Amino acid sequence: MARVTIRFNDALYERLVAGARASDTNVADYVRSVLDRYEGMDAGGYHGRFDELLSTNIQTFAIVAAYVSGLHPDLLARGVADARKHLLERGLIDPVEERS
Repeated sequence: MARVTIRFNDALYERLVAGARASDTNVADYVRSVLDRYEGMDAGGYHGRFDELLSTNIQTFAIVAAYVSGLHPDLLARGVADARKHLLERGLIDPVEERS
């Protein structure tokens, strides 16, 4: 098994120790479990919860968009344009694909 040495500040190390104690395990096993959850190896971990939140946001947006489009299609178009602008600024939409 490979070995890694990591230096933590005291506050973070104490959080790891507390987490390990609460999980009834040692610090090394606790760090491994945190990495597994973060890296997506655990379906109920970080990515699983993030996917669930993202799914809820998409559904909510779809309902709001459908409602607004029925009342004010111009308002929906403006909102979508604003959203695309913000996504482009943050690098979340490929500028090349956006032009096509």
